Amino acid sequence: QVQLVESGGGSVQAGGSLRLSCAAFGSTGNWYVMAWFRQAPGKEREGVAGINSAGTTNYADSVKGRFTISKDNAKNTLYLQMNSLRPEDSAMYYCAHSYNYRRSPPLADYEYKYWGQGTQVTVSS
Repeated sequence: QVQLVESGGGSVQAGGSLRLSCAAFGSTGNWYVMAWFRQAPGKEREGVAGINSAGTTNYADSVKGRFTISKDNAKNTLYLQMNSLRPEDSAMYYCAHSYNYRRSPPLADYEYKYWGQGTQVTVSS
């Protein structure tokens, strides 16, 4: 079992940057996938970026070229670097984990079992 704690959210103007962190407590396993999701009020949860234990990444089209997912195995921490932020990026951001390793990290929420509590990102125009 793994516990996930996100941090790094906040308010920023359009064009700005934020870096989200997700600290993992417990055993993440040697073969796994992790991902960032977001959910805005009144909208469905959306997969933003995923990474597997081998370092392969996957991004939603809406964030390609602007967001970068990475992990620090020594710190058991997942990151999401968000650049060129837009008002439509405003949402609660969640990290998620699954022990089901995939060559291409999935961005569907049903693929993930463990979730953090979320961190709010607000981008003003």
